Amino acid sequence: MPTTAPIKSPIRHFVRGSLGTGVAVAARAAGSLIVNKLFATYAPAGGLTLLAQFQNLMALLTTLPYDGVQVGLVKYLAPLRPGSPRYRAWLGAATVLNAAALLAGGGVLAARGLLGWGWCSLVVFMLGISLITGQALLGSALLAAGRLRAYIGLSVTLAVLGTAATAATLLGGWPLRVVLLAYLVAQGLTLLPALGLAARAGLLRHLRPAAPVSRLALRRLSQFLLMAVSTLLFGKAVDYMLRDYLLATFGPARTDLWQAVAKLSDNYTMVFGAVMSSVFYPRLAAMAGQPLAARRYLRGVLALLAPVLAVGLGLIYLCRDWLLPLLFAPRLLEARVFLAPQLLGDWAKLLSWLFIFQLTARARTGPYVAVQAGSAAVFAVLLVLLLPRLGLAGVVWAHAVRYGLLLLACGMLHLMKGNK
Repeated sequence: MPTTAPIKSPIRHFVRGSLGTGVAVAARAAGSLIVNKLFATYAPAGGLTLLAQFQNLMALLTTLPYDGVQVGLVKYLAPLRPGSPRYRAWLGAATVLNAAALLAGGGVLAARGLLGWGWCSLVVFMLGISLITGQALLGSALLAAGRLRAYIGLSVTLAVLGTAATAATLLGGWPLRVVLLAYLVAQGLTLLPALGLAARAGLLRHLRPAAPVSRLALRRLSQFLLMAVSTLLFGKAVDYMLRDYLLATFGPARTDLWQAVAKLSDNYTMVFGAVMSSVFYPRLAAMAGQPLAARRYLRGVLALLAPVLAVGLGLIYLCRDWLLPLLFAPRLLEARVFLAPQLLGDWAKLLSWLFIFQLTARARTGPYVAVQAGSAAVFAVLLVLLLPRLGLAGVVWAHAVRYGLLLLACGMLHLMKGNK
């Protein structure tokens, strides 16, 4: 019996699917680049860092729904018929968990006062977060049902609305608080087309708001929620606190230099994450009961992406002198000194995600949390060691060493398991 067919077919599927998501990814990346350019050019000094801190705060509130509930939902909805009792049970459980996560996040936000704004702004912020969480839930259902065109259309709409709202308010001279809230709420308005697309695809059939919630579905999805908690605590929260420290230590204008490099990284990381989430992860999840095929698929994708990412990131480095002023502002050209270690770290980070996706697809909560906690601990130690010696450059070198070690550890563990 031939052994190559199970390998080649998934890799071809990965390549075709990656190309198929190009429109959505390009729209999101273009929207993000334009928003960054607007803030770097028209906002006061430090505006780019404030945008990143606001987006980080959004991520703190949406990590549990996005990286937890929705990831699990795609896994469990994919093999089910829309409208069936089991389908409705999973969708209902996901809705309940999302609502609980938002309530908890809103409570923490109100208690801690992270925004430093009045109650009216806080209400608008939570409204926007609720709207984008709802559209993400429906987007996950579309993705699980194989409605890639609808999912792409939703992604394009979100990018266009967020960018348009930012441009209108920032160029109109509105305060930064209003600009940021408009950016959020405009993205949240994609809930309306998401409802239409989901209804048209038949994903909302026979739904009953008063139906009892499945305890089994809650328990299974809670495994993914626990993994998202580790991402929240050891990823998003660490980023938020680090940016706060850098602002207090180096000031907004100086921190903008590091933030420009980090923002550039965020853009291609977003592209990579979108492709992996919509193409690689669903396929890997479908192979959860075939560990040998899953390992072969992972190795095939890894062999494909390692040189492609190296070439792409290398081109970014070669173009740094005109790319940074073009994407941000001429004053941020000084950020080029931070670019090499950032790109090295990103290459290792993106490749290590392939191994971490495998843990998610198999719902391996314990190892996933251990990886996140260990990576964050190493990063914290590196920051303590390097920031006093290298200044702001210590952040990017800590990033490079952190993910280099993570990739090495993931690769060694994968080889050890494969040789058993």
